[in-house]
Amino acid sequence: MAPPQSDTAANSSGLPHPSFIQVAKPYLFEHAIQKCVRDIGVSQTREDNVRLSGVVWIDNVRKALRLPVRTFDTAVVYYHKFRLIHPDTEYSYVDAAAAALFTACKIEDTLKKSRDILAAAYNLKVPPAEHLSPDDALFENHSRTIIGLERLMLEASGFDFRNRHPQQTVIKLAKEYGFVRSSAVAKTAYQISLDLYRTFAPLKQSTATLAFACLELSSRIHRSENESLYSGADYKTWNISRAEVMETILDLLELYTHHRTLTLVGPSFTIEAFLEARIPLNNELSSSHLPRFTESSQSSHPSNGVLTNGTATATANSSSSMTSPTENNNNNNNNNTNQNSSGTNGNVDSSPSAQMNPTMPNGRRARIGEKDFTVRFMLNPEREAEEKSIVREFFKEEMEEVEVEVGENGRERERERERGPERDREFRRERERERERDRDRDRERERDRYR
Repeated sequence: MAPPQSDTAANSSGLPHPSFIQVAKPYLFEHAIQKCVRDIGVSQTREDNVRLSGVVWIDNVRKALRLPVRTFDTAVVYYHKFRLIHPDTEYSYVDAAAAALFTACKIEDTLKKSRDILAAAYNLKVPPAEHLSPDDALFENHSRTIIGLERLMLEASGFDFRNRHPQQTVIKLAKEYGFVRSSAVAKTAYQISLDLYRTFAPLKQSTATLAFACLELSSRIHRSENESLYSGADYKTWNISRAEVMETILDLLELYTHHRTLTLVGPSFTIEAFLEARIPLNNELSSSHLPRFTESSQSSHPSNGVLTNGTATATANSSSSMTSPTENNNNNNNNNTNQNSSGTNGNVDSSPSAQMNPTMPNGRRARIGEKDFTVRFMLNPEREAEEKSIVREFFKEEMEEVEVEVGENGRERERERERGPERDREFRRERERERERDRDRDRERERDRYR
């Protein structure tokens, strides 16, 4: 049986393109984030500077517009996801931050026009006498740029509007563990939950993990010991693990150690306070053999050149970034099945950067710069796998060997078939010579006529 046409051939023959599918990924793990950073070709130092500058810009404008914290949380998550796909050479970080805040205002139902956001950012830099209204012509072109980036923001997030806001959970946990709402520990934990969005932790962890990490770090830097909180007795209730909480705390401590002045909590404490808080955590990592990053691949390259804190790295049990950390631990036994059901003939590019790009139902990844296709966004990975398994049957190449006996007549026909192209070329040459003779005769007649 002849093999079916490829997707490219199907397009050229007029058949419908099978389109591309992108499944929303509410969680991205450390190895996926670092792979994306390397793929877009940015150094770790520049990545930190651009990330922190954008988050600070969003926070300042959010306060000027009196927007709630949930809008800030959503805007920063969209900003991070956008930057993991698009190199910073393609846009200004201010444009990306403004577009993220503009998109978050719509999602969280705190509507603001793009001109309002740009005017608020401009007025923060000038004295009150020079403030401009949002209707000023100065913001016309910039406003169109922000509106154009809004679509890219939504595509980078996979049109996933499921957002996490740990601040409310932080307050509930503080009350549960005996910290009154007006206490220094509770207030600092709330501010830490805002600083948390200056890291990639909100992309990696669940709401409960983020809240426990903020409260524990606040308790440690205030030296307010709480063994019931440190023991993690309630982790099972919230379906989280100690390794996930530890990873989030260490992400925060790295932020406060290297970029203390760009945070809300950092200037209120000395660098020694954060270093002292890290000592018992490092000891716990070594004694409990916890990995620095709970879901990481052995080929990953974490920041600062440190693979783990005194322990071996975790095995790469999770190549999918579509599940939560806890769900991923429960799916380890199904990896082989999932890998065989993805892509063409079970072969799929599982690299983190590839997972950020859409795939066709037949398993092929979209090439960079490829525009002639339709991208469909899904929230359910099971639906994607089901559709790919159905469509893959139409792109499966099947070959069948057929033996045919060839006699003398068959060999003669085969020789005639091989001589066919040469006869055609000779025939065309003879036709060309005849046309040339006809043209010569016509020229002779013309000359005889005028003699």
